[in-house]
Amino acid sequence: MTEQKGIINTENKGRGDGLEDSLDGPDHFKSMKRLQKELVEITRNPPPLCTAGLKDNHLYEWTATIIGPPDSVYEGGVFTLDIKFTKHYPFKPPKIKFLTRIYHCNVSRSGYICLDILNENWTPALTVRSLLLSICSLMSDCNPGDPLVPPIASLYLTNREEHDRRAREYTHKYAFQ
Repeated sequence: MTEQKGIINTENKGRGDGLEDSLDGPDHFKSMKRLQKELVEITRNPPPLCTAGLKDNHLYEWTATIIGPPDSVYEGGVFTLDIKFTKHYPFKPPKIKFLTRIYHCNVSRSGYICLDILNENWTPALTVRSLLLSICSLMSDCNPGDPLVPPIASLYLTNREEHDRRAREYTHKYAFQ
């Protein structure tokens, strides 16, 4: 894929990028226009503590970073996320995962995130910007009632001090550069 004068050429279709369908047809055109619009918007006006952009100049694969929110156990850490879209975006949510290890009850060891708006509460009105803000919020206020990692949720509920110590330890070990 190449980028010329603000237009993105998607000549790399079929490169084993995990897209569930071919990138041909009207769905592809709609999703491409929406992603181009969001890319311009997030570049011009990134959400606080976040950045996002194309991965390898591929419109359907993005990389994002989140700086650990102030006054959280992740404060100061730099967390990288992988975002993959299908041709059905924005009608289907993107696949988002942490590439940086994080000690969090709603994030699996492999980086997958348990967040309702990435699944059953997805709506096309949501954008990459709003998703990143929601993930930042989740970092500040986890949801132990719906964990991907029950032992971390249990520790959060029963021994918050030890939970926070471990989360800070992971942040310093994996998210400080």
